[in-house]
Amino acid sequence: MTRPFRVAIVGAGPAGIYAADLMMKAERDFDLSIDLFDRLPTPFGLVRYGVAPDHPRIKGIINALIKVLDRGDIRLFSNVEYGVDLHLEELTDRYDAVIFSTGCFVDAALDLPGIDLPGSYGAAEFVNWYDSHPDVSQEWPLDAQRVAVIGNGNVALDVARVLAKQADDLHTTEIPDHVYEGLKTSQVTDVHIFGRRGPAQAKFTPLELRELGQVKDVDVIVYPEDFEFDEGSMAAIESSNQTKQVAKTLTDFTMREPTGAKRRLHLHFLHAPVAILGEDRVTGLRTERMELDGAGGVNGTGDFHDWELDAVYRAVGYAGTKLPQLPFDERKRVIPNHEGRVVDSDDQTKAAEADVVQGVYSTGWIKRGPVGLIGHTKGDALETIGHILDDRAAGVLTDPVYPDESAIVELFESKGIDYVDWEGYHRVESAEKAAGEAEGRERIKLATREAMLAEARGHVTAESVGQPSGGH
Repeated sequence: MTRPFRVAIVGAGPAGIYAADLMMKAERDFDLSIDLFDRLPTPFGLVRYGVAPDHPRIKGIINALIKVLDRGDIRLFSNVEYGVDLHLEELTDRYDAVIFSTGCFVDAALDLPGIDLPGSYGAAEFVNWYDSHPDVSQEWPLDAQRVAVIGNGNVALDVARVLAKQADDLHTTEIPDHVYEGLKTSQVTDVHIFGRRGPAQAKFTPLELRELGQVKDVDVIVYPEDFEFDEGSMAAIESSNQTKQVAKTLTDFTMREPTGAKRRLHLHFLHAPVAILGEDRVTGLRTERMELDGAGGVNGTGDFHDWELDAVYRAVGYAGTKLPQLPFDERKRVIPNHEGRVVDSDDQTKAAEADVVQGVYSTGWIKRGPVGLIGHTKGDALETIGHILDDRAAGVLTDPVYPDESAIVELFESKGIDYVDWEGYHRVESAEKAAGEAEGRERIKLATREAMLAEARGHVTAESVGQPSGGH
């Protein structure tokens, strides 16, 4: 009897789980064995730690991912960090193919004077806080009254909405007590979202934008002088139903009258940030007025405006991080690859010419950059899987030294690595749902790595029964 073809996937977010699922379902004439690895105690990546808590529809994607892992034909090893607990050679010695799907979870850089001032934050940092990421502090400063959010995508909307919402309106979600108590202390009165292009070029999705106008006790304020639609804008509106809906919703906002709400959310278009102002901390933001160029772009006008602000959040995208023992394209912030085959180059533009790293692949955002919605990672996975199957058929993959399924478990045991399996995740999930049920909520997230690991092993903690667990 021939042994199964062994595949390791590093990163158990949607990209990694989709890749595992699609590969299991692919037409093949051989046995297949897939192991998923994640550095956190729980899987699901940015669906668990990057989606706002008041978006249960998107978080519902987790239910579909749970069904995949519940089948039992894919093993999960969580709380295992690549580059610390597990190295590339240890993977290639035990698997025929290794796929990296580690995603992008840090803020993209924004080169502005003053970007490092106290009071200047990355959106990903704030998202990690309100989504209770176990590796971040449980404290977040919310003493600013006037806040700017730089960016015109859904993450900018998420950050602005969470800042503008009253804490009690989020208490019905999965947020733990430290997030709720933190938001209750917020001094925010005005949140300004700045985009450098026009309303027809905004990257919001229609549903997210409409939701912004439904936040209780928040006035949405737009400025008619920002509403320019040139030839390029009209072409975009006519060619895309999504753009048409976004433009209509924004136009509808212009007809609203302020209600005297406690908080105001201002949408500014055609304002490019040029500097964050302040000496010891943020005191403002300088923007340059832009004008549309007729083709979907903008040009500067030389007209500058200084806005008095107490904090600035940049929501200009996520970026990939370099992984040990793998090449990395510093410019695009991805693992250089040719259609998912990792290549030995530090420049993505040379990917097609560079030497392929045999048996090593990538998928998801670490493959193509942080563009597109969660579902787009399925296309990435299909392309990468196709090449793995082609490489297997061509006989170019090297047989692993230790091909048995038990080999990785034996390695972890020899190194004393305390991994969490799929049953352990279900114990974490049960604890979170039990905590939520006690308060009439669907779940309350466990906020510390220690609490999650304790629950995964069946130990009751103070945090899991609703007692303060302290920061870390």
